[in-house]
Amino acid sequence: MSSSPVSTSLPAQPYGRPPLRTVQVLGDGAGAGSCAHVRSLATGLAARGVRVTVCAPVQAEGEYDFTGAGAEFAPDAVSVLRAACAGADVVHAHGVRAGLRAALAMRGRRVPLVVSWHGDGPPQAGALGRLGRLLERHVARAAAVVLGASSDLVDLARLRGARDARLAPVAVPAGPAGPEAADPGKVRAELGAVERPLLITVGSLVPHRGYSLLLDAAREWRTLEPAPLLVIAGEGPLRAELSRRIQAEGLPVRLLGRRRDAAQLLAAADLAVLPSRRVARALLAQEALRVGVPLVATAVGGVPELVGEGAVLVPPGDAAALASAVTGLLADPERRAALAVAGRAQAATWPSEDDTVAQVLSVYDELMERRR
Repeated sequence: MSSSPVSTSLPAQPYGRPPLRTVQVLGDGAGAGSCAHVRSLATGLAARGVRVTVCAPVQAEGEYDFTGAGAEFAPDAVSVLRAACAGADVVHAHGVRAGLRAALAMRGRRVPLVVSWHGDGPPQAGALGRLGRLLERHVARAAAVVLGASSDLVDLARLRGARDARLAPVAVPAGPAGPEAADPGKVRAELGAVERPLLITVGSLVPHRGYSLLLDAAREWRTLEPAPLLVIAGEGPLRAELSRRIQAEGLPVRLLGRRRDAAQLLAAADLAVLPSRRVARALLAQEALRVGVPLVATAVGGVPELVGEGAVLVPPGDAAALASAVTGLLADPERRAALAVAGRAQAATWPSEDDTVAQVLSVYDELMERRR
């Protein structure tokens, strides 16, 4: 399903009215996709005359430069968030945890809350699962509008009691091009993959990313000649555990840590792999299809809706199927070329950054009209 067409020529503000004031809230642990989305929103909204304050961890400001996008930055301390929300016309939180913080900061104020659900976290079992569902219900009911990055998240928000839940696909910011783009040959040489296939995945080293499954698959293809090199760009609490497995099992895998050049690494790869247990509109999948890198992904969450016929999908939790899909593609250059074409065609159907900003601004305008 795709979002309905939205005009991108909305006026910044009606004549005689003060600029719309928005606060964009990012919580601790916000993923790269959420941060990049807020950076893109801040750029587009500021260009339309909207006053934007981004309340986020200081580390996120250092990496995504929200002030450079035309926004005012405020650290995510509770007192600062409360003060920022007090002066806002609309508060827009990104993720359930950010939505909870915003809802608490806005308590007692008649300021509409918009919450974007990007679906980065998996459902948990036991007490953690019950707590997660409770938080989702609280945030869904506190929000004037919930924007789901995929259809399954829209359905989930409605199930949790959202009054108004809408599909709002998140556009991928354009990557570097021209002289800023890295030379693929040089990237492969630096990684040690000059005469062997290069596989890549990107994301924080946390359980729901499915890296344990990915290492199981890597054990199957290590006997190939030449053995493909899998590089994992990301950092997180599973690093030590993954490192021990890689060394103990002799797996052809490198942990690169957090990388600012993940897009350039991806462009140099033969295949991208997305083994997640749950994900809505995966940033890696969008970037891979857009640049024509064949993708093998688990068929979870919003991934099938996102990629269409532009990727190879395997059942979640099936390491043998994942290994077989990767091995088959490495042995079939014609199939890889066809997937590159299909991926670019699928990416062309996605909304642009301008479309995304216009859709969000139309939601803000609607909420302002309700208040008037």
